[in-house]
Amino acid sequence: MPLTILVVDDDLGTRLSISDYLELSGYSVITADDGQEGLAMVEKYHPDLIVTDIVMPRMNGYELVRRVRQQPAFRLLPVILLTARTKTQERILGYQSGCDLYLPKPFELEELAAAIRNLLERSQIIQSEYRFSHRDNFGTSTATKAVDAHNPLFTQIHESQMLSSLTSREQEVLELLTHGLSNADMGHQLHLSPRTVEKYVSSLLRKTSTNNRAELVRFAMKHGLVE
Repeated sequence: MPLTILVVDDDLGTRLSISDYLELSGYSVITADDGQEGLAMVEKYHPDLIVTDIVMPRMNGYELVRRVRQQPAFRLLPVILLTARTKTQERILGYQSGCDLYLPKPFELEELAAAIRNLLERSQIIQSEYRFSHRDNFGTSTATKAVDAHNPLFTQIHESQMLSSLTSREQEVLELLTHGLSNADMGHQLHLSPRTVEKYVSSLLRKTSTNNRAELVRFAMKHGLVE
């Protein structure tokens, strides 16, 4: 069964060009012309990935991603933001909202397809590892893991172990990272060089088994590592 991709854009030409290309690439594509309709389609069809514009009527792309991330079932759903906005603060806002990739317009459809393929492969790996990580860590059977994964006490123990593995400085960097600060801004507040901050970020990525800052922020929020 082909993977389903939701394309959200108020420009009909953009929707059609992306949809046609992705369908030829073997995906099942559904479309929406604004964020509000896009959110409804996410809840109805549970797509495997979202490609969305930012500037749209009724609900923009930032708000769409935030609303999607508020729902536990879609916290790991890959999201690509497409936009002509390329300023640093706008990209930061995109990552803060929870997107995985920020692709500026104009873009090549081949590049978009490559990004989609990469994110979908990574998503499958992350979800697979997440399903089996508790069983591997605690030596339990799959059946026991399925019960424990929904046990609040089990979740608290897992989050406590992760939190205790972070140094105080890593925790400080993580807190600032969730606010979208750059390495320079974090270094200014923590009296560190940007290069040193980057080393802490790399350590956080390694400890949380995440691949980029957006994944790291979502992981931290999901597991209660930040307030």
